[in-house]
Parts: sequence; C-alpha cells; structure tokens
Amino acid sequence: MLETVLMRERDLGTPARESAQTVVLTIDGFEVTVPEGTSVMRAAAEYGINIPRLCATDSLEAFGSCRLCLVQIEGRRGYPASCTTLVEDGMVVHTETPKLRDLRRNVMELYISDHPLDCLTCPANGDCELQDMAGVVGLRNVRYGQDGANHLDAAKDESNPYFTYDASKCIVCNRCVRACEETQGTFALTISGRGFDSRVSAGQDQPFLESECVSCGACVQACPTATLREKSVIDLGQPEHAILTTCAYCGVGCGFRAEMKGQTVVRMVPWKDGKANRGHSCVKGRFAWGYATHKERVLKPMIRNRIDEPWREVSWDEALNHAASEFRRIQQAHGRDSIGALTSSRCTNEETWLVQKLVRAAFGTNNVDTCARVCHSPTGYGLKQTLGESAGTQTFDSVMKTDVAIVMGANPSSAHPVFASRLKKRLRQGAKLIVIDPRRIELVSSPHIKADYHLQVRPGTNTALLTSMAHVIVTEGLVAEGYVRERCETEAFEQWRAFVSRPENSPEAMEEATGVPADQVRGAARLYAMGGNGSIYYGLGVTEHSQGSTTVMAIANLAMATGNIGREGVGVNPLRGQNNVQGSCDMGSFPHELPGYRHVSDDGVRSQFEADWGVVLQPEPGLRITNMLDAALEGSFKGLYCQGEDIVQSDPNTQHVAAALAAMECIVVQDLFLNETAKYAHVFLPGSSFMEKDGTFTNAERRISRVRKVMEPLNGKADWEITAALSNALGYPMDYAHPSEIMDEIARLTPTFAGVSYDKLERLGSLQWPCNDDAPEGTPTMHIDAFVRGKGRFMLTQYVPSDERSTRKLPLLLTTGRILSQYNVGAQTRRTPNVSWHSEDLLEIHPQDAEDRGVDSGDWVGIRSRSGETVLRAIVTDRVPPGVVYTTFHFPESGANVVTTDSSDWATNCPEYKVTAVQVMRVSQPSDWQRNWSRFNDIQEMLLKARETGGQTVAGK
Repeated sequence: MLETVLMRERDLGTPARESAQTVVLTIDGFEVTVPEGTSVMRAAAEYGINIPRLCATDSLEAFGSCRLCLVQIEGRRGYPASCTTLVEDGMVVHTETPKLRDLRRNVMELYISDHPLDCLTCPANGDCELQDMAGVVGLRNVRYGQDGANHLDAAKDESNPYFTYDASKCIVCNRCVRACEETQGTFALTISGRGFDSRVSAGQDQPFLESECVSCGACVQACPTATLREKSVIDLGQPEHAILTTCAYCGVGCGFRAEMKGQTVVRMVPWKDGKANRGHSCVKGRFAWGYATHKERVLKPMIRNRIDEPWREVSWDEALNHAASEFRRIQQAHGRDSIGALTSSRCTNEETWLVQKLVRAAFGTNNVDTCARVCHSPTGYGLKQTLGESAGTQTFDSVMKTDVAIVMGANPSSAHPVFASRLKKRLRQGAKLIVIDPRRIELVSSPHIKADYHLQVRPGTNTALLTSMAHVIVTEGLVAEGYVRERCETEAFEQWRAFVSRPENSPEAMEEATGVPADQVRGAARLYAMGGNGSIYYGLGVTEHSQGSTTVMAIANLAMATGNIGREGVGVNPLRGQNNVQGSCDMGSFPHELPGYRHVSDDGVRSQFEADWGVVLQPEPGLRITNMLDAALEGSFKGLYCQGEDIVQSDPNTQHVAAALAAMECIVVQDLFLNETAKYAHVFLPGSSFMEKDGTFTNAERRISRVRKVMEPLNGKADWEITAALSNALGYPMDYAHPSEIMDEIARLTPTFAGVSYDKLERLGSLQWPCNDDAPEGTPTMHIDAFVRGKGRFMLTQYVPSDERSTRKLPLLLTTGRILSQYNVGAQTRRTPNVSWHSEDLLEIHPQDAEDRGVDSGDWVGIRSRSGETVLRAIVTDRVPPGVVYTTFHFPESGANVVTTDSSDWATNCPEYKVTAVQVMRVSQPSDWQRNWSRFNDIQEMLLKARETGGQTVAGK
C-alpha cells in the first residue's frame, strides 16, 4: 500500500519565529496568539486564514514586492503588506474588505496584462500560484490587453539539462533570487535592468549552464509560475501523488517528496519538514535520479564459470542456488574463513544488517567489512577512544548556533552541499571560519563569506598542525579548566597537557613540517578557544591518512580542552561520505564488532546474538578487506559476496585489488550496473535502487530516516530479499515479511536502537540514536552531561611523518577529493545529465609546477607513483599550492586509484588516499594501465552484450 502524502505542502507565507513573548491580536474577528516577531500573514495562516500572496513563501524572509497581500489595520493609514508587517498587541486586522478586493484585483490585472494566457498548455497548469491567485482574488477580465509593451516574446533558456527558464512568464517576484541567496548561498541570480525592463538573470546575463548556478533547484522550487520549471514536468505532466523518502547520495540524508504518476517519478522535491535538509537540496538529490531507470541497468540474474566467458541469464533460484553451492564448495575445500562479504553503505540499515548476519550465521565467520574501512574507520576508532561513541555529536541545525567553525579536510560545498548552505548562512550572520586544507576550497572565499584563517597544511601533517594548536591553547592559558576538571580524566589530561606543552610541539617548531606560518596557527587556535561556541566539521582529508585515527583523537582533544562538546553550536562532527556509511557501521559491518560497536570477543554480547539467531558465533575478529585481498593473492581466501560496492574503482592500488579478485574462485556482486568489480564476478545479482525498497538510512548526524518504496523493483526483488534468499539457499533460514521486522530485530539486539520502530519513525519523521528508554525520542546532542565512556579521555598525538613523502624522483604530493556534480565512483551520476558539468577527472596543478614541466591547461599529463601510472588532462590553477596536485576519482577510465598506494592508517588500515608521492610529466598517449583497462573493459562489455537469454544471445541489441 502506498504511503502517500498531500501533493502540495502548506505554505504559511513567512518563516516561523521563536520567542518567549507572545502577542495577542484580532484577525477577521478571531483572537489570535502568536510569538513576538511573527508577520501578520503567518499569524493569519496559522489560524486558517490565507491571505493572497505571490512574492511570499515561508522558506524565505518577507520581501513585500507583489502588493497582493495587503490588509487593513484599524488605526493605521493605508494598506500595508501583511508579509512585512509584524504583529502587535491589540492589533485589529481585516483581510477581506471590498476595498482590499478591488486593490488585489487591480494588482493581479497588471500581472496578467504582461503574462502569456496559455494556461491550458502551460507546464505549470495545475501547479501555478499565479493561476491560483487569479482565482482567489476573483479576476475575471483584463482591461489593459496585451497590445502595449510586454515581454511575451522573451527567449527561453534551455541550457540547463534539468530545468528551463522562460522569461516571458516571469513576474519579477524575486523569489528565485532570494532562494539563491538565502537558501543556497550561491548568489548566482540577480535582477537585471530597471523598471519595466527588470528580469531575472543568471550570472552576468549568461545562460544558466554557463553561470555560477549550481543547479540545486531552490530557484525552481521557489518560482510561483512556469518561469523556472523542471523538464521532467514539461515532458511528463503534473504528478498525481507523492511519497516521502530519503536521498541515497551523501551523508546529509535529505528528505524528499517523490512526486509520481503511477510508478513513474516526475520529480523529486525536497521535503520542508526534513530535519536534515529543511526543504533544501543539491543537484544530485534533486535531479540526478534517472540512473534508477537507465538502460544500462542489469535486471536479470547472471552466472558464468570464468570471467572470460559470456554471461548467462538465469532465474533467481538458479543464481542463488549456484552462489550458495559455490560458497559451500569453497569452504569445504579451503576452510570456513576462505569466504567473506562486503556490506554496502548505499543500501539500507536493514539490508546491511542481513549481510553481516549472513556472514556470521550462515558463513560461520566474521569476515565482513564495509566501505567505511576506506573512509571513516578512523572516526570510529578515534572518537570511541576519546568520547566513547563512534559517531558525531550534533545535529546539522546546531551549526546555526556556532560562533567559530573549523572545517578540516572537507569540502562541504562539493561533497555535502546542503550542509554547506546552512553553514554559509551562519557565516553571513557573523560566525567566524577556520579552514584547514591543502587546497583553497570554495568556503575560503565565496560571495559574502571569507574564512578568517586558511591554514594551508602540507598533506600528511594534520596531526602536527592540531598538536601545535593545542600547544597554543595550553601554554596561553586558554583551557576550559572547569569543564576539563569536571568532565575528563585528570591523569590523561595532565599527561596530554605536558605533552603538547613541549617546545617541539609549538607552532614555530612545527612550521617546517606543516608549511603553515606559526602566527596563523596561533591566531586560529586563539579564535577557536576564545570565540564562543566552537564546532569542528571534518571529512576524508582527516581520516584518509596514515595518522587518520591520531588526527581524529587530536580533534577530540581540542574540543574537550576548550569545553566545546555537549551543547548546541559546538561538537565534533564527521561529514560522512555515502548516504548510509554511518548506518553500515552501526549495523556491525566491521570484522571485530557486532552491531552497536561491541567487540565480538565479549561473551555476554555474543550470547545475546547466539540466543536470538540460533547459532554459535566466532569469538575472534575476521578479515578486513585489505586482509581479504592479501589472503586471496596468497591463496587462502577464495570467495566474496560484494553488496553494492565497487572496490576495484574505489579502493587504493587498483592493480593489487584487481589481481586479488582475479585470484578468487567465486565472486558474487549485487549491484545496479556491471561496475568495475562486477567485471571480475562469476555471479551477478541485480540490485535495486533506493526508490524500489523500504527501509532506513542513518545520516552523519545519527538521524535514522525512512526510505519508502515509490515503485516496484525493476529486477523483481529488493536487496534485503536477495540476501535473505541467499541465506535460505545456504541453509540458514531468514524469514521476514517486511523490513520493519528486520528493524524490530535490530532494536531487540542493539542498545542504541532499542527504541526505534517504524511506527515511531512514522510519528516523529526521524530519530537520532541513541534511542532507548533513557531517550525514547532520540538524542539530538550527544555527551550533554557526561561522555558516553564516562570521563573524556585525552590521547597523546605524537606526529609521525608519513612514509609517503616527496622525493627527488617523486617530488609532488597527490591528494584526492570529490566534485559537486559527481558522486563517489560515479556509477549513478555518470548515468545522468550531471556529466554536463563534469565529464572527466582532471588533475589540478599549480602554475609554478606546471611551468616547470611545460604543462598548460588541457594538456595530457602522466601521473606516476610507486604503485602505478595513469594519464589525466591537466588544469592549471592556484587552488592547490606548489608541490601539491589534486584529482577526483569519479570515472573508471581515469584510474586515480592506480597511483594511490597501500600506505594506510596505523589503527584501522584506512588507506592514505590524501598523500601519494608522484611525478607529473606531459605525455601524448594513455598509460599502459589505461590501454589494458580499455581492452579488458571492451571484452567485458562484449561478454555482457552477448549474454545468453533462454538459449538466445542478445548480442547486437
């Protein structure tokens, strides 16, 4: 049964106000009580009186330009706009009088006189506020005609792949411009011209695609007419029902309304009540969902004996029985631990739970790992050691109460753009910003914001930098002594205080290593310690290092030392990369931990699972993904079940990963497309997209949100059903009628999820764990009165230089990251029009380094490391400092991870993607690896096209 919601969310005209003081007034004879600072329009709307409006919407501050919302206030001259007029005690307001009706009709008449009268064929027909207001005010004729000056012949801008701009239908209400400023913070739109010639302009009267517009969709959502309209609506018509769900891209976890016609998605609209996104979105979540129905999706199960053979399409039963039989054969021949699995951070909590349960209960091993191994495993380790819980401390809303934000090793504008918009809003309100990054990210300087400090740290020296900041805080008496005395372990703190106070840890002593001037380090440390509420947001530029875990602990040390944990506006906040990477960790996807981050050696914990699951579990940790690959090359690891991850493209040292997979006897891949890993597979189980399943995701703020099925699985099964069926084929029964039953099991066995249920999620919208008897409606802010571990624990953070350092032969340091339009390995976004913005991975190189090598923008350059070599197109820019080059990893043919090495974090084996010593030189042809990849890819594509379907091949189709 579809869980539909109203097609149009109610709009109360202006934003809500919070105030301890209330105001009592009378509106149309009704006594109304609202918070001080509320507009007359919203006060009326909250009591069911809807005043006509065009320029006003409750997602934007009042503007007062359309003059349609005029009201009459006793004792006041004229007819003020209700959107910009604030309530006052004793005010008496009339919203409907003969004079107001005449005024509103006259205003509407002027709008319509310069507006196309093509309502029946207009793409906004049925969803047009101008049309609605014409009916509300009772407009029945237009006296002025359309013979005079008008804009009816204004040209359309069709350049953006997702929406059109039809200037002939613009009423210059400014809502799109204000949305770009207030909601998104890009300031890409403006009003050009004056008076009658005023029109919305992107950039400097540029086409939208060529302007600074980031295609977040805020302008489209704000537009009350058909001026800005989704092309999907133009093509498909107005949707007829909507279903709430959660985005399957980054770790922000935006809530969306999937607006549908039957089982066809017409558009995705950000949900106003989504606690993570508050009605905002980015280009990926808003528009890049077409991959779910892309022609390259594989929808039938396939098997083959060797990777040089064509695939053969088979029934689900045959594919699952074949996979089960191969896994049993391998274990009988090579032992219990010769197989394992990888869970997916793109799948739901429930689906991830079942994979780790399959490994432990059906495989009989702990050989399970997840992509968090290669991104945020140091977060789990570092925060567990210091604070006692492997997750961030705050809500995203908390940033609106911060006074000083540190953004370290993260580029929110590209990787977490909805959060970035909220951060930029707070910065425009006056908060201070410290950016710690080798690269000049957009937050360093962009419209209306500028970082107070950009500490352009040398790659690999994060620990040194933070320890030197701690030196300043301790030696200058900036420690929150009372907080530390009450909340933290005294002995550990005193040891840490003595350690960071050493002269060798001063900013001056560390300057040679970090490359950051000592005065900047001292200034940033003082600002963070003395600037009020201090928050730290960090990403993979912190964790993906040989000292990733050490740096996470250094971040926690800074926050504890300054008292910046345990209330709104502060905290330690990892920005998780994939939509459910937090959830995949929570669900027990690591080989040493059962769900809830409890070690497999704990007899009491293990016995609970054994009683519930009816099996004996292994007390020893299993293999990490790096161990699995090494064991495969050694000959002891033979079989892998890979759910929704593409380790050949995403993991470091690509050639090592590929060789390990080639050495295995049975690889089962469950995914949407024949990705790079699936090209080494023997069984392909077609996965389902987030739109084809029910479940939950957990975002970076520990928020558990519902994922709802909006269409039936095109492959016939949701991912949880596939895993359960594989377990049944292996002889371990999994019998669930619905994912809600899996969540009931999660709640039964995981203390932090004990109070979570689908019924509660339906009632509250979302929940932040811990959710249990102590916090029945969740925990927005962690560590309020005490740390989860009791007393906070300071850890010593001795700087140890990375083995990956520049040399005479490899003089540059390569670091990697993401770009706004693409996501992770690009399997989803590359199959959407997002390639209009970014169709290849580029190598950023500083002008000085480029000049030394005779390289210009657009040239092909070879990048060589001790692991391998690839070729990319260069872009010369001073966004990177001399000695550093940067690229993304969204396109498989680029081979960015061919050059990344096996260097990894000392505690978790998280790869050191962010520091690779390389040489760059101008070249004229692809690398040997790229030529080999191209040949292998062509063969695998041919084998897929030639697959047998019921005795017939599909070659040439």
